Amino acid sequence: QVQLVESGGGLVQAGGSLRLSCAASGRTFSNYGMGWFRQAPGKERELVALISRSGSSTYYLDSVKGRFTISRDNAKNTVYLQMNSLTPEDTAVYYCAGSKSTVGLPLDPQYYYWGQGTQVTVSS
Repeated sequence: QVQLVESGGGLVQAGGSLRLSCAASGRTFSNYGMGWFRQAPGKERELVALISRSGSSTYYLDSVKGRFTISRDNAKNTVYLQMNSLTPEDTAVYYCAGSKSTVGLPLDPQYYYWGQGTQVTVSS
C-alpha cells in the first residue's frame, strides 16, 4: 500500500520560504513520477510541480516558475518542494502525489495517489 507523508508546512510572511518534504513507502520509489498539488479554500485542486522518476525532468505551474523547485532523493524515498518568495496567493493545503503508473508524468490528478496534505499559510 502506497503511503505518502508530508511535512514542512506552516505559517510564513510574504516573501518568505518553506520547504515541504514527502516521505514515501509501500513501493519502489524510484519507479514512479512524483508531484505536488495544492488546494485553496473554494478552489479546485491544482498541479504545482512534477518530477520524473530520475529527477531529470520537471514541470511547474506557470505562477510558481522561478520561485518553487521540486526535487527528489531516491535513496531516501523522499520528494521535496522548496518554495521561495511566497505570496498570500500560495496559501493552500499542499498534497504530495505519487503517480499510479511507471510511465510518464500525467497532469490529471486522478492518476495519482495522495498524502494527507500539509497547510501552507502566507500572511501579507
